[in-house]
Formats: sequence, C-alpha cells, structure tokens
Amino acid sequence: MSKTKTAWYFIVNPRAGSGRTMTEWVPAERMLEQRGIPFITAMTDHKKHAVELAREAAAEGYRRIAAVGGDGSLHEVLGGVCDWCAGTGTPPEEFCVTVVPIGSGNDWIKSCRVPDDVEEVIRLIDEESFGWMDIVRGISQGGKVSWMANGCGLGFDSHVCDRVNRQKERGMRGKMIYLNALRHTLFNTRSIRISVLADGKEVFSGEAYSLASGNGPWSGGGMRQVPLAANDDGLLDYMVVPKAKLSSLAKEIPRLFSGTVHESALIVSGRCRVLQVAPLDESSADIIEFDGEIEGRLPLSLEITGKRIQVLRGRD
Repeated sequence: MSKTKTAWYFIVNPRAGSGRTMTEWVPAERMLEQRGIPFITAMTDHKKHAVELAREAAAEGYRRIAAVGGDGSLHEVLGGVCDWCAGTGTPPEEFCVTVVPIGSGNDWIKSCRVPDDVEEVIRLIDEESFGWMDIVRGISQGGKVSWMANGCGLGFDSHVCDRVNRQKERGMRGKMIYLNALRHTLFNTRSIRISVLADGKEVFSGEAYSLASGNGPWSGGGMRQVPLAANDDGLLDYMVVPKAKLSSLAKEIPRLFSGTVHESALIVSGRCRVLQVAPLDESSADIIEFDGEIEGRLPLSLEITGKRIQVLRGRD
C-alpha cells in the first residue's frame, strides 16, 4: 500500500465545456500555486480514461481527487474511486472528491452549494470545506456495476442523454445539441412497461414514459425531477411518469422547474433505500443513464450502500 498523499490529484477532461477547459484550467493552476495548494494534474485522452486515472491515483495513495469538467467527468472519477475501494476493501470515507466546474453539465454542484466559479471552488478547496455524500451503487443487466453521484434515469431521460452524447462524439458542441435531442426524443418517445419496487414494495407496474432517481434534486441544467432529494440523508428519491395524454403531461412541465413535481397527481414519487426496476417485456429492457452517461440496460437495482465519501461543500 502506498503512503497516503496530501496533494490534490486533478483529472482534467480537455474536451469538457465545449472545448474551453484548457483556457480556464491554466489560470486555475496558477491560483492553486498562489494559495500553496499541492497538486498534480493528469489529462484524459479517451472516454472512461478518468475512471482509470482515478483508480491509479487511489492506488498511489492520493485521497483528494477532483474532476475538472462537468457531471460526466465527476461520474467517471467517482466510479474509479468506488471501484478501487470495493476491490481493495478500503473505506471510501478516506477520500474526498469534487469537480472543478468547467463542463457543459453542472447539476451536481448545486446539490453541494458549490459555486459555478473556478476561483470560488479553489477557495473552498483551500479552506477544506468538506461534507459527506451517500454512495449509491447501481447493478444493471449482466451484473454491470455503476456508481451514481447525482442522478439516474431511463425512458425519456436516458434517450435524451444518449442522443446528446452521440452528437458530442461526432464533434458537435453548444446548447443546440441539447435542444435538438430534447425535440427529437419528445416526438419519438415511446412508453416502456416496467415494474418498480421501493424497499421491496411495488409502487408502480405498467406503461411509463420515464423514471428518474436522484441523490440530488437537480438535473437537465435547471429541472428538479426529485426536488426533495439530498445527497447526505441516506435515502434515494424517485419519480415515475406513467403513460398519459401528452397534453396532460405538458401541463405538468412547469412543476419540474418550480420544484413541485412531487405534488402532481399524475406522477408516482417517493423515497427509499433500494429501488428495483424490471422490464415487463423484452422490448422494455431500456438503456439507463447515470449522471448523463449511458451505463447499461434494465433490469436495475439501485441502492444506498450505507457508506459515504467526502465531497466539497459550499457554505450555507
């Protein structure tokens, strides 16, 4: 076992933030040096590279590991750390992870009250403003293990994310790719037949357009599909959108932004420690997104593990 290191290990995704990462990261390195914060930097050069780098950093003794990018970058870093902890038996409580927000998707930081400002994030790092976050593990088709920092979804949610990611892989950037993906999915959406168990009790069975579960309330850059979620309360929040007239569901859209969607009579929502989702037919074995990344297919078992990890937290 390597000796524990006190320096920060920054994993930089140069393609995050529509390619502006390096423009903002170079000044950030100077700020870290000015504050006397010891650190090293590692660059990713392919998809899932941050998972590998986070595992290697953990094995080398680093316990403070930050993603420089967005929610997808944090998802990979958390996954690498949690994979390594699960494989070695190391308590994840030894680690602190965070994100320096230079990505196109920055929902996780809202849950932790971390400002979308690089200089302010470095100030919080310098002040060691840490808190705890519950660790959520997902197991999908074929026993695939995924780790969730912020949110998980299927149906409408996962297909929007899938289309956005495919556009990014083709080199497309900017806000229009999200609007294009939203529009395309809206007009091509189909229901899936699923069974949903919360702590072993069936809470939904039938046709649904979407399911979302959250460790935090924010998603999609401003929506709150699970507005009561908190990533340190030991609970998962979930919401199911059953199949209904699209005209009726459209009237509920403002609730996603006002934080009242859980009050809708059309929505099935609740809280639990273990959420299980099973397809009721072969064609409903839908893709699943974790923190905006496609990570497998139904069936899914999502659970609060009872373990925690330190994260950067802003002041109240």
